[in-house]
Amino acid sequence: MAGGDELTLLGFWGSPFVLRARLALSFKGLSYQYVEEDLKNKSELLLKSNPVLKKVPVLIHNGKPICETQIIVQYLDDVYGATTGPSLLPADPYDRAMARFWAAYIDDKLLGSFLMISMGNSDEEREEGMKQSFAAAEILEEALKECSKGRPFFGGDSVGYVDIVLGGFVPWVHLIDRSTGSKQFDAGKTPLLAAWLEHFGSLDAAKAVMPDLERMVALSKTRQA
Repeated sequence: MAGGDELTLLGFWGSPFVLRARLALSFKGLSYQYVEEDLKNKSELLLKSNPVLKKVPVLIHNGKPICETQIIVQYLDDVYGATTGPSLLPADPYDRAMARFWAAYIDDKLLGSFLMISMGNSDEEREEGMKQSFAAAEILEEALKECSKGRPFFGGDSVGYVDIVLGGFVPWVHLIDRSTGSKQFDAGKTPLLAAWLEHFGSLDAAKAVMPDLERMVALSKTRQA
């Protein structure tokens, strides 16, 4: 990190969006202060730093707040590039556009289906969420095949922007698998995604910030109560 830089991340441990920011910081090897927020009693620092949305994550860089998870990840890549850790976004403009497209797809289709599964009001709604998540996984399987060109990650040989965005949902994938007895990224139907899930989760930079699954299970139960 550049001399004199100060990075602070305001977050909540169980948020997939906060996890994305932590993954980006971890893979880039950046030092930062993490401040855990009580979302039922938000701090003055959070309300001052994100007065519009009043949500986490917020990255504060040398006193200046940056909000929204994908914007934070892109900002870190813009500021630090390849000088600190790997570049997350490709250098080629078309490849960068495709990475942003697939990141948007993940937040639109995969997140939407996960919310239906975990928060659906009826069995029918939860079943529809499962159908949509499997359909989204099949499309992401093709995207991984195209983007990776036979290498392990969406970013190729190393973790890139789409890997970070999808990586934020890794705990949710494991949580849904456990609660439903299914496999969101099934090795028979989506072998590349299944291999990606295992490989990504085994990386030291990912393990350093991943929340504990048992703690996620407990959080899920309190939200369903």
